[in-house]
Amino acid sequence: MKQLPSSRSCYVCGRENPVSLHMTFFLQDNGDVISELVVPEAYAGYPGMVHGGNIVAMMDEAAGRAVTGDQPNLFTVTSQLTVKYRKPVPTNQLLKVTGRLLKKRGKVSHAYGEIRNLDGELLAEADAVFVDVDEDFTHGADPALLGWKVYTDD
Repeated sequence: MKQLPSSRSCYVCGRENPVSLHMTFFLQDNGDVISELVVPEAYAGYPGMVHGGNIVAMMDEAAGRAVTGDQPNLFTVTSQLTVKYRKPVPTNQLLKVTGRLLKKRGKVSHAYGEIRNLDGELLAEADAVFVDVDEDFTHGADPALLGWKVYTDD
């Protein structure tokens, strides 16, 4: 597994953002992206249950990471996201979030994200469509200067 870069300010992975979920993502040999985390109660909707918006954010990020893989200069945006909440996602328990690239055609990619508990039960899943960000927007951008790097102090 290879650790993927994180951001300074991102809501999902931002290392200097005090309200970030501080997720760390790893690229597996098969191309899937995984992250394991415990979501604190501060991100609950109802007591003991992760808020649906946070569930979406975690799967969106994992699926998007599966699209970009280990290409630090490839940026995508979510064009469409369909979510199925299967069971309550608990706070204060270890969760596994997985993203998987399903297909890429030109600048459009289809990906999948899911959240499972330690017993392997599917708690939530998402089908997503991503579009590559126009190179003119990112041309000359240095990901390191944007705070995009592998943080090893977790």
